[in-house]
Amino acid sequence: MLQAVIFDLDGVIVDSHAAHQQAWKTFLHSVGKDASEQQLQFVLEGHKREAILRHFLGDLSEDQVRHYGARKEELFKDSVPELKTILGVGEFLAQCEDSGLRLALASSASRRRAEYILEHLDMRRRFHVVLTGDDVDNGKPDPAIFHLAAHGLKVEPASVLVCEDAVCGVEAAKNAGMKCLAIAANGRGPLLKKAGADYIVPDFTAVDLDGLRKLFG
Repeated sequence: MLQAVIFDLDGVIVDSHAAHQQAWKTFLHSVGKDASEQQLQFVLEGHKREAILRHFLGDLSEDQVRHYGARKEELFKDSVPELKTILGVGEFLAQCEDSGLRLALASSASRRRAEYILEHLDMRRRFHVVLTGDDVDNGKPDPAIFHLAAHGLKVEPASVLVCEDAVCGVEAAKNAGMKCLAIAANGRGPLLKKAGADYIVPDFTAVDLDGLRKLFG
């Protein structure tokens, strides 16, 4: 039985991918590393910030990771006032709340950025649990962040639906023993289906909560 829903942040709650890609592109250029649009797709796949930094820049010290990460976050922060929510997510959250489902957010973003975005969108109050990349050692597709969220919500993994838009996120949900709703914009449906998504929609306007309950028998 469906008892709880866990949401990713970027690409699921907030339409922030373009802003992230631009911030990463600007940052990487500032340190002498130019990345193509295709190469920048890596930043959309649900990795923690330190993993993205090391992917593009190789071996870095912890001090470098913190310093570079802070520089990238400052570049992204300028875009936050212009960010919009994913189509239909507010209504879907309301459906979940009205149905008594417990809600969590589990994002690879830093705690500082996730809280800043949620406060800007006036959504922090809607989640019983908020977890970020700062709360786990290993990022997605490791299932740790989803297991931690289920523990915080006091539900079993098999009763949880995860809403994700990234390959690593879908894989993490399945590795955690949870069902996964994939938000597949820009033709990413086949990619997320291959990763293991149970149900695929372009945005939340196409979601039917009663239909999702059927995934749980």
